[in-house]
Amino acid sequence: MNSESLLDSRYSWLRLGITLLIAVVGNVGMWVITVVMPEVQTEFGASRALASMPYVTTMIGFAIGNFAIGRIVDRFGVTTALTAAGILIAAGYALAALAPSIWVLALVQLAIGFGTASCFGPLIADISQWFQKRRGIAVAIAASGNYVSGAVWPPLLSYLAADAGWRWAYSALAVITVVALLPLAQLLRRRVPADLLLQTDAASQGRAASTGFTPRQLQWMLGLAGIGCCVAMAMPQVHIVALCVDMGFGAAVGAEMLSLMLLGGVVSRLISGALSDRLGGVRTLLIGSMLQTIALFLYLPAGGLVSLYTVSLIFGLSQGGIVPSYAVIVREYLPAREAGARVGFVMMMTILGMALGGWLSGAIYDWTGNYQWAFINGIAWNALNVAIMVVILMRGNRARGGLVAA
Repeated sequence: MNSESLLDSRYSWLRLGITLLIAVVGNVGMWVITVVMPEVQTEFGASRALASMPYVTTMIGFAIGNFAIGRIVDRFGVTTALTAAGILIAAGYALAALAPSIWVLALVQLAIGFGTASCFGPLIADISQWFQKRRGIAVAIAASGNYVSGAVWPPLLSYLAADAGWRWAYSALAVITVVALLPLAQLLRRRVPADLLLQTDAASQGRAASTGFTPRQLQWMLGLAGIGCCVAMAMPQVHIVALCVDMGFGAAVGAEMLSLMLLGGVVSRLISGALSDRLGGVRTLLIGSMLQTIALFLYLPAGGLVSLYTVSLIFGLSQGGIVPSYAVIVREYLPAREAGARVGFVMMMTILGMALGGWLSGAIYDWTGNYQWAFINGIAWNALNVAIMVVILMRGNRARGGLVAA
């Protein structure tokens, strides 16, 4: 098989399937704290903002891990990165089960978040190099592992925590990580030939030049846009369980709503991936951002059980494709040889946005006594994301229009 035939090949799709399995198992570290947050808050007698801190540290670790582990993947390959990260994650779960205070739990969640990052941005960057014609849908499927994990694990973890407590759930996850994640990681040792990566860089350099921005400027613009959209995204994803507890529906119902939201996100990611292959990453991201704004507005009047289930599904269907679109944009505009670090940086910024949004929503709740202003805050931040994408799209269109006129 020559180098070019490796792209979009049968092996590429097989590798994508393995990548998806790893993502489903590995990304539970991002969701477990959202499920146990009410129980942790009760056990340690913490405020809602303080109870949100383990989630914040998880996302900080997740953010840093996406960038740092992405650089490791560029240099040593994804298997080495996943193996080391899997050991760290398992150790983190075991220590979390023994945490004597919420601050110790927050510190351990920092390490869990760092290791969990190996199963998101670095995996997406790796699989993006094995596709060209179907890169958008491949990235979307890989990124969907995060949401499939969020849809599958919260109800299961909620059940485990209800019967045996949140500490037992962490102990179970430590065992699952060792027996599932580490063996799967060994199946991804093959790497894309260097000459093929050089060939794919030519198209990305042309797209970047059409915007008038340097690669570094584009990277920072995408990072800032990622913060804006993910501050908005964090309000429902992080606080839906707590919101349901406050409204008297219970944590189990909240976990079901989170699961429904994330299943909708999986559908959204797949549709967005197909759109990316036809419309490009920037246009696809803009569509998702506008739909996310509409969904956030719909949460404001929702107060009943049926309306919350409905709006949570709408929200998932609206925003699921946003984050994968950033990875597609990075591969469309920035060098392939630096995919791990570049995708990792932008993913890091989106996750920092999730961390900021998770904490800020909890703080606004403490200040106001409800989540109404937290939703409004998310809508305002999302406008920043939309504005940046419009600038990139218009600059690129203007440059192409000038070439046609000439």
